[in-house]
Amino acid sequence: MSMTKTVAIACACVSLLPLEASADFMADSKASVELRNFYFNRDFRNGPPTAQRDHAAEWAQGALLRFESGYTAGTVGLGLDALGMVGFKLDGGDGSGGTGLLPADLSSRNGRGSQDEYAKLGLTAKAKISETVLKVGSLAFRTPVVSSNDTRLLPATFEGALLNSKDIDNLTLQGGKLTQIKFNSSSNYQDFTGNRVGGVSDEFVFGGGTYAFNKALSVSAYYGNLEDVYRQYFGGVVYEIPLADKQSLKFDLRYSKSTEDGNFRELDNRAANGLVAYTLGASVFTAAYQRMSGDDPFPYIANSDPYLVNFVQINDFANSEERSWQVRYDYNFAALGVPGLTFMTRYVSGDNVRVAGSNTGKEWERNTDLGYVVQSGPLKNVGLKVRNATVRSTFGNDLDETRLILSYTLALW
Repeated sequence: MSMTKTVAIACACVSLLPLEASADFMADSKASVELRNFYFNRDFRNGPPTAQRDHAAEWAQGALLRFESGYTAGTVGLGLDALGMVGFKLDGGDGSGGTGLLPADLSSRNGRGSQDEYAKLGLTAKAKISETVLKVGSLAFRTPVVSSNDTRLLPATFEGALLNSKDIDNLTLQGGKLTQIKFNSSSNYQDFTGNRVGGVSDEFVFGGGTYAFNKALSVSAYYGNLEDVYRQYFGGVVYEIPLADKQSLKFDLRYSKSTEDGNFRELDNRAANGLVAYTLGASVFTAAYQRMSGDDPFPYIANSDPYLVNFVQINDFANSEERSWQVRYDYNFAALGVPGLTFMTRYVSGDNVRVAGSNTGKEWERNTDLGYVVQSGPLKNVGLKVRNATVRSTFGNDLDETRLILSYTLALW
């Protein structure tokens, strides 16, 4: 039975419930609308336009209508979530598409135009017993072995089944089976592909959990399998130490081992990475290190987010045998009497990348974010974020990128 049929049957079952059983279903429900106005400009700095495309730029308006029901009364509570999304092109330029905001118009000049609009609908049936929830249908979530991406106009989603359980004290368990992915700028589901390592699959199975010994210390272990492409094993530790008033020290250590699955070509990657963050009042100082070992880059599902400390605005610094380090600074201007205003800047440098048989590849990326969310008045919850990035590489593209994002979220009930 397909996921679509499963969701349809669940919706029909909920509609047949008596009114008294549906009370919690409606009373505990919530709905909101989110508007996103997104401008994306990326300049390619590797040579004259005659050698390759020189830039990509798009401007688009998106809207997301979210509905999350409560659960029906009884031992097994049933519910339904829905996410309707639509995106409109405001300016795609002539041949400057390809930013990921809008679907490509392959009939345009050079195939680099953008479609005028697109829409997608996600439905999710859910069932709850005690503190265990099963969701089937459209899914957006984050785990150390698979995470949905939400860095463009509209989020990417998976189709499949997801189980979350918190019935055991201090232990959170997650597991599931995913069958397809819907890219940020697509209205249709498609099979999975392995980022950088290649391979196509129609099934990703995963499971694991996090145990919190106390508020300061937690450990995680996960397993993920992209059928016929790769297997991945993850272990992590997070430890946060309070030092004094408004001061703390946080350690986040991660390790992954990835191998081939099925008849896929041999695959070998080991990713050791971690960070230490020192919080001092409104400031956070962070240092991170990431090391790739083995013959291959870090494998993950294309158009999803890898769980790596040096996965930043553009790059993931996860090439074969790459070593990379990061320094970062965050500041919250609420300490100066401007709540809602935040600042972040970071620099990541990578080297030792395996290129053409030798470890000579180098790259670096610099990011700066400035964001503000209106705290009160008629414009409350209006947010503005400016994101800027610069990338320089001896083996890939040199890029300059700017993103402007204006957003507004309104709770309907």
